[in-house]
Amino acid sequence: MTQESELRAPATFKAFIERFPELGAAHESVGAAVDQIGPLDAKTCALIKMGICIGAGLESALRSHVRRALHHGATHEEIEQTVMLAMNTVGFPRTVASWQWARQQIERDQEDA
Repeated sequence: MTQESELRAPATFKAFIERFPELGAAHESVGAAVDQIGPLDAKTCALIKMGICIGAGLESALRSHVRRALHHGATHEEIEQTVMLAMNTVGFPRTVASWQWARQQIERDQEDA
């Protein structure tokens, strides 16, 4: 796990990786490989991964990809549009919940800056 992701990872994720370091290394390796598989830049990949997290209802993963999107230059408007694109596919309640999670993460990042 990279130093940046280590510092910002949820406590449960950190505990899991400490308990199963070989799985953590494999996870990191797969993540790096898929990020390099095509022409998409890091910001676009983070926004796409946000959409996947919204569809799957994965709050902590969504927050992680919001942080990554911001780190790679995504604007608040791009993040918000990414969330709104889920509306017709996953429905109003999941979209609203995801919008709240994303906004909370943006606010946390602003406080940390």
